[in-house]
Amino acid sequence: MPQRTVDIKPGVSVLAVLRHLNYKPWYALAEFVDNSIQSFLSNRTPLAAVHPDGSCALRVEIDIDSSAPPPRIIIRDNAAGISESEYGRAFRPAAVPEDRSGLAEFGMGMKSAACWFAPRWSVRTSALGERVARTVYFDIGNIVNDQIEELVIEELYAHIDSHYTEIILEDPFHMPVGRTKGKLKEHLTDIYRDFIRKETLDLRLDGVPLTYRQPNILNAPYFKTPTKSDIEWRKKISFDFGNGLSVHGFAAILETGSTRKAGFSLFRRGRVIQGSGDDGYRPRQIFGGPNRFTYQRLFGELHLEGFDVSHTKDGFRWDENEEPFLDLLREHLDSEEMPLLKQSDGHRAHVTSRQIRSVAQRVVKATTTLMKQRLPEVLPAIADAPTVGTASEPRQDTPVVADRTFEIRFRDSNWSITVQLNNDLNAREWLYVSDSDAASVRSNPRKLSIQVSLGHPFMVRFVQSDPNDLEALLRVAAALAVAEVLARDSGVRQAGTLRRNINDLLREAFSDP
Repeated sequence: MPQRTVDIKPGVSVLAVLRHLNYKPWYALAEFVDNSIQSFLSNRTPLAAVHPDGSCALRVEIDIDSSAPPPRIIIRDNAAGISESEYGRAFRPAAVPEDRSGLAEFGMGMKSAACWFAPRWSVRTSALGERVARTVYFDIGNIVNDQIEELVIEELYAHIDSHYTEIILEDPFHMPVGRTKGKLKEHLTDIYRDFIRKETLDLRLDGVPLTYRQPNILNAPYFKTPTKSDIEWRKKISFDFGNGLSVHGFAAILETGSTRKAGFSLFRRGRVIQGSGDDGYRPRQIFGGPNRFTYQRLFGELHLEGFDVSHTKDGFRWDENEEPFLDLLREHLDSEEMPLLKQSDGHRAHVTSRQIRSVAQRVVKATTTLMKQRLPEVLPAIADAPTVGTASEPRQDTPVVADRTFEIRFRDSNWSITVQLNNDLNAREWLYVSDSDAASVRSNPRKLSIQVSLGHPFMVRFVQSDPNDLEALLRVAAALAVAEVLARDSGVRQAGTLRRNINDLLREAFSDP
């Protein structure tokens, strides 16, 4: 076939700037998924025609390969592909599509996300009804440095019924690994929950289908009339405030409070724009502060019609409309027929013996299974490590989130105790303790520092954002710290060894999902 090119001007220099966009990995990957969904929805009839057996269902696969040389992220779909008529527009920066009513509306999604992720990327596609498969390679450094305005299209013959697009991001700047990959799965599942549960989309991450499960809804009497019948605390939300702006969806109360699951998810055109994963939309006018029960219990899905979104589709452009939106939402949430806000704040859960037994059996099974699996591997190194004492100075190199100092008097001595939460993402120690009296010279007052890391894998896994669990673990940490100091005062040598072992065990054996 003769060699062809695709025009990528004007403004090729903008491609180098795109890597500095304020993306999060899940929103960047969502740009590719959006394009796949829109391609499928726009071509549903011709796709169904070549799959008369009804097997025409959209599948999008995201594979993250950190072991390949170079590391890469691959996004594949079986949508309609990029047709010849759309090819030029697809690769020009800010080439807005004619139809902006769907998920692909700004003409920048694939380009901006790909350039944010990687210095080199390629697109291979075969459009339904065309006997050709096309591939284009982007090397952003070369394009910008040499002011390249046309890229060569590699073309091969393809079956007229073949249809797919494959995007390969090579040597990514932002490679999702570890906890980021877990968050990626959680956010993508939430963002596309509506398409997933309607079976419009089969979305897979590293070969595993993403499935969405709605949290259980509270069934209980109104807290002011506890002897009356149970109510399912879920209600429809629907209101219109003019100028083409409207809202519909539902709001409900979680059966079991959870800061991670509470909050609203705000949809537009079927996908979540704001409020996915553990980042629920919780305006203070509705939810109050983190210490309120409403903050941990209220959740819902709200579809916003007529609102604009940011070009990265990670938030709404409210203009002057957020305050009226929240006023109307609060009014509907707490209407007399079902006062969700009052109930979410006033309800008190009564855990039955049966529930306690069920939870206890589950957590004992999960913990012992993990111990059996991990302890034989990690115990030798921990058991053979040298004993340690208590430091005399606190750590100074940690990003402090919250701290407080207070004084007490104990056995004719003044103690100054500092309790600190930090967000050291590289922390190996869950708990760090220092005692000024660990040095050879006594100080007045005696300075005790208790430093707990929110960035420790154990805290990230279990309690980083839930105020109730966080307070419980902080109290345990404080008790261990004070116990260590008292043990040393009683003559226990190298009392810090116990704490060191706890830190290592929490990291190496008890932080796995």
